[in-house]
Amino acid sequence: MTDEVMRIHRALARAGVASRRKAEELVTAGRVRVNDAVATTGQSVDPARDVITVDGRRIAMPKATTWIVLHKPAGVLTTAHDPDGRRTVFDLVPPHPGLTYVGRLDYMTEGVLLLTTDGEAAHRLTHPSAGVERTYVATVRGPVKAAAAALRAGVELDDGPVHPEQVAVTESEQSRAWELTLTIREGRHREVRRLCEAVGLEVLRLVRLSFGPVRLGGLAAGAVRALTPKELALLQAIGPRGASGARR
Repeated sequence: MTDEVMRIHRALARAGVASRRKAEELVTAGRVRVNDAVATTGQSVDPARDVITVDGRRIAMPKATTWIVLHKPAGVLTTAHDPDGRRTVFDLVPPHPGLTYVGRLDYMTEGVLLLTTDGEAAHRLTHPSAGVERTYVATVRGPVKAAAAALRAGVELDDGPVHPEQVAVTESEQSRAWELTLTIREGRHREVRRLCEAVGLEVLRLVRLSFGPVRLGGLAAGAVRALTPKELALLQAIGPRGASGARR
């Protein structure tokens, strides 16, 4: 790995220990040591030379950044460990030190889920300021045409208004059901399901088709693939809306 001096919180994020903000909290709490001395906020380190520990355990910097695209099936948790022994996304991907997920999909939601050893990028891409587009298709029942009109006008949820970027409705193969395609940017907790509930729709199935430039395509449920060079370049270009690679 090329020698690179960086702030301690960035090193912890890059190692997949925590987001930058959480890493700063670890440093402030005195849980991080550099060369056996308690780390200080804003301290510069060289992870290739310095011994960095968190709660006594040495962090391992990834030699090369790993990115994985997983087609998450329904009935799988987006978490590192489940005390009840249910399957998690980490049971479906090859083991990599420092691997973390880029945002979450809830238990029954399927589709594109990114995982990476670049904790800094994971935090950046899921921060609201990035405004990364996420496209979902929901199989729904209910007054779908009126619901679509309400969604296009914007819906007020308990944590603020939502204005989908795109709303489309097509017939479903299921009896008395419709396919509702939504593109959103916020990425809030269970956002699409809450939107559908707010406009009177019952969600039978929910699939995320894309996260930013990464599309599900023909990837089978439970299968994984690497990012393409083009996808990686587009993800790396994403910053806060109003900066290069994104818009307000």
